[in-house]
Amino acid sequence: MNYYISHSADAGIRKKINQDCGFVEKAISKAGKLVFAVLCDGMGGFSRGEEASRTIVDAFSRWFYENMPKYTDEEITRQLITEQWTSVIRSVNSSILSEATKSGEKMGSTVTALLLLHDRYFLLNIGDTRAYRIGESNMTQLTTDHTLVEEQIRLGKLTRQQAEVSPVRNVLTKCVGAVENAVPDFFFGETACGEAYVLCTDGFRHVLSPEEIKEALYTNTLSDISCLASEERRLIELNMQRGEKDNISVITILTRE
Repeated sequence: MNYYISHSADAGIRKKINQDCGFVEKAISKAGKLVFAVLCDGMGGFSRGEEASRTIVDAFSRWFYENMPKYTDEEITRQLITEQWTSVIRSVNSSILSEATKSGEKMGSTVTALLLLHDRYFLLNIGDTRAYRIGESNMTQLTTDHTLVEEQIRLGKLTRQQAEVSPVRNVLTKCVGAVENAVPDFFFGETACGEAYVLCTDGFRHVLSPEEIKEALYTNTLSDISCLASEERRLIELNMQRGEKDNISVITILTRE
């Protein structure tokens, strides 16, 4: 399987600093061809959200370069990834908390990390930065938001449609750097050629419909891989035209023969 990747971001129409931070890299290792991506959204209400998101991305990129060359395909298991990524989260969460205590300023960030290897994916999430899988017939959200409105939906207090326009839709119930024990969600599954995997911060999706995202980024709609970055950029511009005030970031990974 071959992977084609793109990463686009913009501070947006309102904020001077982009508190989002991302990383995506392809490699050929003992395990074969693989791609790793991580995307973080520093908390806008905190003083140094951009430092928190960069700290997390740096920690996961170091993990990638130091560990992925070591393992064969058979050695990369759900247990291995869960243990190592949990260790990364614990370490970086402690580091951010320590720095926030020293400075007297709040720091926090979401994080979503994705590893694609042959016919498998490994996915971690804390917060509301999402991962989607797009196939020929549908677009599926792979992660679950850690937000107040998501909890209200589960309790039957809000519908999905009401949550999309709720004034508290951005209130997180979990992030890295705000509490002593940041426990991630893990998701695992199978992949296939002809899919698109999309990681995006909440600023990328607030005013776009799933249909618009799917139409722009689904593999079979792209006549040339070089179109991918321009399609991401077009969606970012569309977000800003519609008045999105948050930072906007997206990573797209295409799988092909």
